[in-house]
Amino acid sequence: PSPSSSTPGAERREKQYRAHRGFGDRRGGVISARTYFYADEAKCDQHMETFLRCIDASSGSSEDGFSAIKLTALGRPQFLLQFSEVLVKWRRFFHQMAAEQGQAGRAALEMKLEAEKLQEALANLGIATKAESQHWFTGENLGVSSTVDLLDWNSLIDSRTKLSKLLLVPNMQTGQLEPLLSRFTEEEDLQMKRMLQRMDTLAKRATEKGVRLMVDAEQSYFQPAISRLTLEMQRRFNRDRAIIFNTYQCYLKEAYDNVTVDVELSRREGWHFGTKLVRGAYMEQERERAAQIGYEDPINPTYEKTNEMYHRCLDYILEEIKHSRKANVMVASHNEDTVKFTLRRMMELGIHPSEKKVCFGQLLGMCDQITFPLGQAGFPVYKYVPYGPVNEVLPYLSRRAQENRGFVQRANRERDLLWREFKRRLLAGSLFSPNH
Repeated sequence: PSPSSSTPGAERREKQYRAHRGFGDRRGGVISARTYFYADEAKCDQHMETFLRCIDASSGSSEDGFSAIKLTALGRPQFLLQFSEVLVKWRRFFHQMAAEQGQAGRAALEMKLEAEKLQEALANLGIATKAESQHWFTGENLGVSSTVDLLDWNSLIDSRTKLSKLLLVPNMQTGQLEPLLSRFTEEEDLQMKRMLQRMDTLAKRATEKGVRLMVDAEQSYFQPAISRLTLEMQRRFNRDRAIIFNTYQCYLKEAYDNVTVDVELSRREGWHFGTKLVRGAYMEQERERAAQIGYEDPINPTYEKTNEMYHRCLDYILEEIKHSRKANVMVASHNEDTVKFTLRRMMELGIHPSEKKVCFGQLLGMCDQITFPLGQAGFPVYKYVPYGPVNEVLPYLSRRAQENRGFVQRANRERDLLWREFKRRLLAGSLFSPNH
């Protein structure tokens, strides 16, 4: 393609998916999330055993329990980086094709490539002959219409079987064809398989124990791979109910696109969509890395924009619950406005708390003035409790306390609310009877 049709800054953005020595310690600027480091495969097996015990503990202590896991604990992060780069290049190639068909600026799901034109373009670029690409778009999973959308396109990369095959895509700067992914070495192939096996073991145990498994979000440069692998698990384990929950970080500029594309996939394939919505935990580190290495900051410019994104994603999922009753969301937020927004929309859409399609989550010891009233009103509400050996859990708790320096103001507010209620009951003569 001519330079004018290439995506501006594409080359720069690819730097996002390279390992950088300066950011090898992923704790820098992160105070609100647990960070795992890859030592060896034995350490990954140990982490898996801890997660299995956590699932068992959750099953024993709660009827509809959750366990949260991080994929960087289960395999080599280098693989997640590589796979993320593949997925992003592949999606970017689709957007480039869409732009050439005059569809630039449309929402991700609105872009539909004409199969004829697409096959011609692939043939012209030397990627695949018309005969070769013809059968790509007639597979059982692909739309039988004359158009190809992003979901059809994504399904051409199957994370289990086609990952190691050579796919050629044009480098938008040079116009040269490059392998999408150089072949994995045998060791890398094994590492990938082991990570998938560990995920499989955890999902099976969660299903057996009636516990839902939340796959936590991590840094944006791992996230495409984490989401894709979680999606593969959802397809297999969420047939009858939502067992596997994916996490979407609403401080990311692409959050809404990611949510809508994944919900649409669940609709087409008929499985239960499960998600935890968070604002995001890696902002300072993400911004510093983007600035230093020279790629576009993936995070919304302001807190207001992130709020807007959170409510927009949440609203889309609530509408889907109303429409199909096959979506499930955990509103993981300490923001009172977000909780009120959710309650109001649930009422408007006729989603009753007893359906348990919408649940809430707050951290242990924080925001009890939100958690307890929700629980008393009959909403499923969860406290996020760190699980593991004390020496590993304490640093996490101390970081959360550091992160929530504004917690003291909230505690004061909670105390004022309790004091006001105490005086009201005293004056009304109903101190021990909360119902009057």
